[in-house]
Amino acid sequence: MKGIVLAGAAVLLTLTAACSGQAASDGGGSWKPRGDVRMIVPFGAGGGSDLAGRAMATALEKSKPGLKVNVENREGGSGAVGYSALLAKKGDGNYLLATENAILSLPLSGQASFTRKDFTPVAKLAEDGAVMVVKKDAPFTTCSDVIDAAKSGRVSVGMSGAFGVDSVIFTMIEQKTGVKFQRVPFESGGELVPAVLGGQIQVALLNPGEVIGQLRSGDLKGLCVTTDKRYTYPEFAALGTAKEQGIDVSYVQFRGFLAPGGLDERERAYWEEAARGIPRTAEFQKWLKDNYLQQAELYGAEFGAYLEQLDTALAPVLKKSS
Repeated sequence: MKGIVLAGAAVLLTLTAACSGQAASDGGGSWKPRGDVRMIVPFGAGGGSDLAGRAMATALEKSKPGLKVNVENREGGSGAVGYSALLAKKGDGNYLLATENAILSLPLSGQASFTRKDFTPVAKLAEDGAVMVVKKDAPFTTCSDVIDAAKSGRVSVGMSGAFGVDSVIFTMIEQKTGVKFQRVPFESGGELVPAVLGGQIQVALLNPGEVIGQLRSGDLKGLCVTTDKRYTYPEFAALGTAKEQGIDVSYVQFRGFLAPGGLDERERAYWEEAARGIPRTAEFQKWLKDNYLQQAELYGAEFGAYLEQLDTALAPVLKKSS
C-alpha cells in the first residue's frame, strides 16, 4: 500500500509540473517555451524596429526548429507602451522584445519608470546608422547646409518617437553647433518618409533600409550619414559622414532583443543559445544585406555591459535635453 501511495504522489507531481506555467522542462532540467512565443515590437509597422523584430523572429524559428515566434506591434509613447508590456511579463520566458536605443533614452529622458535593469539582456546582433534626408527639390546638398539654414531660420525635423535615436542625434547636433530645430515627433520611421515627401517636415534621419527605395527613385536625397565611417555599401558610399562635413557627431542604433526580468538560468541559457544561432541563418544575413546593417554581436552579460556603457555616455546628452 505504501508503494502505491508513493507512486500516486509521483504521478500527481508530474501532472502538476506539466500543467503549470508557460514553459516546459525535461527530466534533465533544460527549458523550452510552451506553445508560441510572442516578440513585442515597441513601434509601428514599417519602421526599422518592425523590420528588425520580424527578421529576428523568423531567424529564431530557423535557429530552433519547432519554435514559433509571433510578432506583435505595441506602439505608443515613443516605445514606452511596448516596453511596459514586457515589464508586465516578469518571469515569463515566452515573451521577447525587439530592442534598440529607446531602452536607454526613455528612462534617461524621464519618460518611463522602468530601466534597462528591469529586463534580461539576450543579444545585440547588429548596428544601424542613420541617413539625413530631404525632398529632392530641397535647397540642401549637405548636412552642413541644414545647420546653416537652422542658424538663420526655421528648419523642421521629424523623429520616430520624441525620445528615439533620431531625437538623440538631433540633440547632439544642436549641442555641437548651437542651432535649434523645430521637432515634429512620429511613432515610427515608416511615417517619416511620407512626411518628408508631403512637405510636413523638411528633414528626417532614417535608417538606410527605411529610405533606400526613395533614394533610388530620386524622390529623396541623402545629405550625410551619422556613422563614424562611411558605408561600404555602394548605394551609400558617396555620402560623407557628419564629421567629414564639420559636425562632430556620430551615433548608431543597435538592434537586438530582450527577455523579461526575473528569468531563471535555464530560461536565460535557452534564449542566449537560440540567439547565437541567428547569425548563421540565411534569413538574418538577408536582413542585414537588404537593410544595410553591420553585424555586431554581443550576448547575455556582454550585451548587458554594453548597455551600461552606452547608458553612461547618453546620460549627459539626454539630461540636457529633458
